Amino acid sequence: PARVAVITTTGGGAATVVDNLGLHGMVAAAPPADFVRRIAEQGLRIRETPVIDLTLAATSAQYRMLLEHLLRADWCDAVLSVVGSSAQFHPGLAVQPLLEADKPVDKPLAVFLAPEAPESLALLRAGGIAAFRTPEACADALAVFLTAGGQPPAAGEAFPWPARLPRQGMLSEHEAGALFRSLGVPVAGGELAAPAALKHAVPYPVVAKVCSRDLAHKTEMGAVRVGIADAGALRAAVDDMLESVARLAPAARVDGILVQPMETRLIEMILGYRHDPLVGPTVLLGAGGIAAELSPDYAIRLAPVGLDEARQMIAEVRQTRLIRGFRGLPAGDCEALAHAIAAFSRLACAQGAQVVEAEINPLFVRAEGVVAVDGLARLA
Repeated sequence: PARVAVITTTGGGAATVVDNLGLHGMVAAAPPADFVRRIAEQGLRIRETPVIDLTLAATSAQYRMLLEHLLRADWCDAVLSVVGSSAQFHPGLAVQPLLEADKPVDKPLAVFLAPEAPESLALLRAGGIAAFRTPEACADALAVFLTAGGQPPAAGEAFPWPARLPRQGMLSEHEAGALFRSLGVPVAGGELAAPAALKHAVPYPVVAKVCSRDLAHKTEMGAVRVGIADAGALRAAVDDMLESVARLAPAARVDGILVQPMETRLIEMILGYRHDPLVGPTVLLGAGGIAAELSPDYAIRLAPVGLDEARQMIAEVRQTRLIRGFRGLPAGDCEALAHAIAAFSRLACAQGAQVVEAEINPLFVRAEGVVAVDGLARLA
């Protein structure tokens, strides 16, 4: 496992990060005896523990000295500095050792600020240091950088932005589907119908959704209905959805009603994309559907990814075992899933617009093929 040297001025904050490192299979590495002895010769006493706690125990110069030794030590693969409340009340002093330290380019340094300290965060980022507000984000970033195949990818093939799509702001689900389809991701068919007439050629039973750039999470707004059996049921469902949206999101501008066929699946997955201002573009594969936020079962990479990396992501997500021969259950099309991951990750290569975040949730995995049945995208 990847070894992370953790240096802290706040014990509680460090513990939360160490827990999250463990979820990614990384370990907080304790300094060996010879390293402890060398640091003691420099006037600073530390112990052979997984977290090097310097709370009220080191001057700014000693902190910098220890940091420089850690960044050159062969017993750790990365260094994580956890800065406590001093980052909030004395931002200049708290981050000074981190900014002034001599930092080699071949070992990553990450900083977690606990509690949140915007001024210190800005100083660190201006100094080119990866700084994070949450232990989860910090551990995610280190996992991407340190896991096999997680190094920054080569530039992918340019993806010209579709001419018919907006170049800024939120896309509707219908527009997001067109974007994903142009990347090569299979997307559920459907038609955008006018709410008054509801004319469409999709065979029943169908799914109906209120289509609006202002409704990122339609389920919470009562804007989705499934299993609609006929035209009369569709009329009633649409009237009910529009009433719900008018009540819960009165400012939402409705583009129409998206009518889609009912789709089958073996499992549901989620594909996520985010362009972080510090880390850059990332792609995520995880358990999908309405339970996505309840499960930590996911794999994340810097984007774009190729097919081999996409296959590795599939192997890392436990839920995919259900379609990879687990207890004789039906096998899913993992190769189609890999192609969808790789295609979706090419959002990082878009020319003509910048995608800030995008999501397909859920992505249905079937015995043959995959299909995206819901999605969103937000542009810069």
